[in-house]
Amino acid sequence: MAEPAESVLEVRDLKTVFRTRGGEIHAVNDVSFHLRRGELLGVVGESGSGKSVTMMSLLRLLPMPPAEIRGGQAILNGRDLIAMGDDELRAVRGAKVGFVFQDPMTSLNPVFTLGNQIMEPLIKHLKMSKAQAEARALELLELVGIPGARQRLYQYPHQFSGGMRQRVMIAIALACDPDVLIADEPTTALDVTIQAQILELVKELRQKLGMAIIWITHDLGVIAGIADRVMVMYGGQIVEQAPVRELFANPQHPYTRALLQTIPRITGERETRLKVIEGQPPILTGPLTACPFRARCEYRHDTCDRINPSRRAIDGLPLGQGHDVACHWNAPVAAEAAHA
Repeated sequence: MAEPAESVLEVRDLKTVFRTRGGEIHAVNDVSFHLRRGELLGVVGESGSGKSVTMMSLLRLLPMPPAEIRGGQAILNGRDLIAMGDDELRAVRGAKVGFVFQDPMTSLNPVFTLGNQIMEPLIKHLKMSKAQAEARALELLELVGIPGARQRLYQYPHQFSGGMRQRVMIAIALACDPDVLIADEPTTALDVTIQAQILELVKELRQKLGMAIIWITHDLGVIAGIADRVMVMYGGQIVEQAPVRELFANPQHPYTRALLQTIPRITGERETRLKVIEGQPPILTGPLTACPFRARCEYRHDTCDRINPSRRAIDGLPLGQGHDVACHWNAPVAAEAAHA
């Protein structure tokens, strides 16, 4: 895949497996994507689709073993994260790539003040003095909208609400001005009002800082409001990728269509039952040799049982630059199979 202009991150053919007593689980299967500077890339899919494992693989945040990265590259500003040594990668985490996890209460250390936890990466990566780090930590708390920031700097995680703790996690992730921020379902554990506040905060920070963001979620409604481009994952691989408006207006993969039909809508008509995607996600105990969605797909045909479809561009743009999909439905191979 050709590297797009102004790309800050380029992931190529990433493969991650988990070794278990029952065999190997192929959690990430030849995933390739890019992230442009200043872009917000939404990554969507149900639980078990490979979203979080893909992003955690980039920084080797998975326990190894049982996890093992079997191949691929993750080029960040010309340097391959996958090939880095442990010490070199530790210098990248937090400094060049910030990570916001789903549950701030399990990510924050309960016995240290929030000020100390924000100051730690500043002292470690940027070699700031304690006084400099404290001043920067105060700036960061104010940046993410923590009221009474100076007093809050010396408080502990249990003294903050869930929404405030998530704001602190964002402050820690932004501490060293990273090139990329990865947010792994950061609003899932919050109520809808606080979710809206966090999403508005992210929009404001993008405008102020211009950083690239990868936002992992199962909520297409969230993606519609904040993303520039969307990557849909299923069975540990990318099944569709497109600009956000194009994906919502013209979904090409049956899984994407089904996800969109599960979104509640207020139409003024009689209430109807939400669409349910029947069946379960696949158990990835081996390399994918067939379409992973075939067992749940209403458009399934014989080709789907024999060949795992490759991604193909549907708008004439280079792969990864416009709208592409990994599906036999409406593809030439599907037409040939239907008339065979």
